[in-house]
Amino acid sequence: MKRLFALCMMACALGAQAQVAEAPKDVNGVVDNTPDSIAKAMTARPVPGSSRKGNNPVLFLIGNSTMRTGTLGNGNNGQWGWGYYAHEYFNADKITVENQALGGMSSRTFYNKLWQPIKQAIRPGDWVIISIGHNDNGPYDEGRARASIPGVGDDSLNVVIKETGEHETVYTYGGYMRKYINDVRAQGGNPILMSLTPRNAYDENGKIVRKPHTQWLMQVAAEEGVPFIDLNEISGRKLDSYGAWKTDYHFFLDKIHTSRFGAMMNARSAAEGLMASRNPALNPLKAMMQNVELNTWQVNRTDGKPVVFITGDSTVKNADKDKDGMWGWGAVANTVFDENKISIVNAAKAGRSCRTYLNEGRWEQVYNSLQPGDFVLIQFGHNDTGAIDMPKYRAAIATGQDSCHVYHLQNGSYEVVYSFGWYLKKFIQDVREKGATPILVSLTPRNEWESGKIERRNDSYGAWYRQVVKETGVEFVDLHNLAADFYDQKCGSKAKAEKYFKQDHTHTSLLGAKTSAQCVAKGLRANHSALAKYLKKK
Repeated sequence: MKRLFALCMMACALGAQAQVAEAPKDVNGVVDNTPDSIAKAMTARPVPGSSRKGNNPVLFLIGNSTMRTGTLGNGNNGQWGWGYYAHEYFNADKITVENQALGGMSSRTFYNKLWQPIKQAIRPGDWVIISIGHNDNGPYDEGRARASIPGVGDDSLNVVIKETGEHETVYTYGGYMRKYINDVRAQGGNPILMSLTPRNAYDENGKIVRKPHTQWLMQVAAEEGVPFIDLNEISGRKLDSYGAWKTDYHFFLDKIHTSRFGAMMNARSAAEGLMASRNPALNPLKAMMQNVELNTWQVNRTDGKPVVFITGDSTVKNADKDKDGMWGWGAVANTVFDENKISIVNAAKAGRSCRTYLNEGRWEQVYNSLQPGDFVLIQFGHNDTGAIDMPKYRAAIATGQDSCHVYHLQNGSYEVVYSFGWYLKKFIQDVREKGATPILVSLTPRNEWESGKIERRNDSYGAWYRQVVKETGVEFVDLHNLAADFYDQKCGSKAKAEKYFKQDHTHTSLLGAKTSAQCVAKGLRANHSALAKYLKKK
């Protein structure tokens, strides 16, 4: 490593300085908050300790933009920090979570500019997670002047900030960690060191780069007897398993700041790390945690049968009770699939689009449940149109191409909304990642007729489905046209087709649901699909 000799420009006051390592270059390539925006950001950060409920403890989060992204931390730039989601893993009746992070801060600048009021708010029994270091780089004495000395030694450096004339002693990264630890303990709190979130950068072996701060934090934690959670490694392993396309959308605009997907993944990784730790000092905190176990479908796999998961909307799963009511074809999938050979999970939900099925965690439940050899039928489209930024907040961008945009929703929140084709591609990639087989199924036709033919939407959803098929090579069952062919030939008019529908032109009767299921089976057989061998014999 290059070395530099720092000489004080005011020898009469400071004298010669010790030889210290040169600060790392800023490789993030982004512009975070600078001191002139701290005042604005302070209005978004909670007053330290203000979330406390009675005598309950508080968990304070200390970090930078990877923990709270953007000046306001509200996702208005499409980026989210993992601190936004951390509270989901803690029981609010037992402990509250305060995200005190701020973009652009290093371990040094956070300690000097923001730490003291947080320190004063810490009470005995509180917890403090310290995960900061992405910005401990650049010049020591000018510009942002936020670098700490690399390593964990006792080196220090006296500097004069060129722009302000302010005198400051700069310590090592480990030195600042020890300051945080000592201050937390002095207040009766419990410090936890946590390594940094990974960047979207790969090493020579094609793996996500692991940050050197991890080793420094491990050393300080061992020396000080403090719990250490390796967030960098836990999230890094996940990104390694995802592949480049999926890893890319876990970040937004640059290689360090996370999208909602990345922020949620890092928050889960942090919670998983805490829960998996064998350090007994964390037991009281673990007793206040929740939702760490993955949300899965309860499927009986004792007989070794594969599972076919069926995802979609009300045309796949409806009330499915009254013989004279509305039915989705997933409810009668057992009329075509042999349950002695394969288990059926109808994971569809009425009213859902690709976007809401994902946002509500329903897709995650399927994803978490998948095992190699399983199948997933993916059918959406009926609810994926309309106003993107207004209730019910379910429309996607109307294209099969990859596309996204940050929308300011009518409820005041922000969301990065993707294209219909993008959501399908995400589902397909996720299934393949788990060693299962995705099968795209086009939406059911509506009982709308023109010139003696039932409506076909091949210029919109049909075209988007086929674009995704072309780009991904996924198996495709064109239920839309298979069912439309049946209605054209069997019925020939809206009136004669009405017995296959119920209450409106979209939702099927029990007869219509069984017809859709038969069309799916027909498509699988025509494809010579691996799933076809689990169909009942004709």
